[in-house]
Amino acid sequence: MKRNLILGACLSSLFVLAALISFIWTPFDHTAMSIPDRLQTPNATHLLGTDHFGRDILSMIMVGARTSIAVALVAVGIGMALGVPLGLAAAARKGSWLDEFIMRGNDLIFAFPSLVIAILITAVFGAGAINAIIAIGIFNIPVFARITRGAALSLWEREFIMAARVAGKSAARISAEHILPNVANLLIVQGTIQFSLGILAEAGLSYVGLGAQPPTPSWGRMLADAQTMVSLAPHLALMPGVAIILTVLGLNLMGDGLRDYLDPRLRVQRT
Repeated sequence: MKRNLILGACLSSLFVLAALISFIWTPFDHTAMSIPDRLQTPNATHLLGTDHFGRDILSMIMVGARTSIAVALVAVGIGMALGVPLGLAAAARKGSWLDEFIMRGNDLIFAFPSLVIAILITAVFGAGAINAIIAIGIFNIPVFARITRGAALSLWEREFIMAARVAGKSAARISAEHILPNVANLLIVQGTIQFSLGILAEAGLSYVGLGAQPPTPSWGRMLADAQTMVSLAPHLALMPGVAIILTVLGLNLMGDGLRDYLDPRLRVQRT
C-alpha cells in the first residue's frame, strides 16, 4: 500500500539522515568519556542520556546508524553482485550440470547461518566490521540466486524470449537484455528486505562481539554493554533497541509498499 511505502520511507530516511549528519556533526564526541556524567537519564543536555562511561547515547546511535547501514548496504551489494548472475546462469542452463552445481552450492551455504559463517571467518581473520560484511554478504548470495532463478525460469518460456532466441541472441545476451530488466522490480524489493535483515544480522554479530570493534559504536554492542545494567539504567538498552526496531520496521514497510507499487497486477487495479 502507498501508506506503507510513505511511512517506511520516512522512517528509513530518518536514520539515513542521522548517519549522514554524523559524518560532520554529533551533539558530543561519541568517544568522549565523562565519569561524573555516567548513567544520566534523558535530559536537556543529553537528549537520550549517557552510558556507563558518560558517553552521549544520541551521538553513539547516530554513528552506530552509519556503521549498521554501511555494513548492511555493502553486504547486500555483495549478495546481489554475485547472486543475480548465478541465478541468471542457472535459469539459462536449467537442468544442466551448471544449474545443479549452483543450486547445490546455494543449499550448502544455506546450511550455515550468517552467525556461524561469521564465527568461522573471525576464527581465522579476527573480529571486525569487514568480516561481518563478508559473512552477511556470503549468506545473501544464495538468497538472490534463488529469487533470480525462480523469476527467470518463468520468463524463459515466454514468447518474446523465444523470439529473441530465434533471432540468434545468445543465452547471456538474452539474460542481460530481456530477463534482468523484467526481474529488476523483484530484486529491488528483495534487496530492501535483505537490507533490513542485514542490519539485524550486524546488530546480532556485534552483540556477540563479532561485528564492529571499539571505539566504533554499534547498536548491537550497545545492547550487549547495557544487558548488565537494565535494572539500573533501562534507557541504555531501550534507546539502541528502539533504533533497531524502527529502522527494520521502516525498511520492511518500504519493501512491502514497493512490492505492491511495482506489482503490475495491482497497478492495473489502481488504474
